[in-house]
Amino acid sequence: MAMVKKSITVTDQQDSWIKAQIESGHYGNESEVVRELIRERQLREQEMERELEVIRAKLREAERSGFTEPNPAELLREIQDGLGRDEV
Repeated sequence: MAMVKKSITVTDQQDSWIKAQIESGHYGNESEVVRELIRERQLREQEMERELEVIRAKLREAERSGFTEPNPAELLREIQDGLGRDEV
């Protein structure tokens, strides 16, 4: 994959954290740290989009099914099942 050189500015605290990550052996250089943070953010955004789609699907399903007397515990369980997680 082609690389593009960027110049970024960070706070002293962020710089110290980046250096600590390199010194601890987690990363080889500053670019690796920044690339990993970007990848993590991209994954988090993708997961959030999947979660929103589950919620949208539940809303569409609810609109089609009409009004009911919802049980909050059952509703929460359905949302959690749809997201594939134990907690929302």
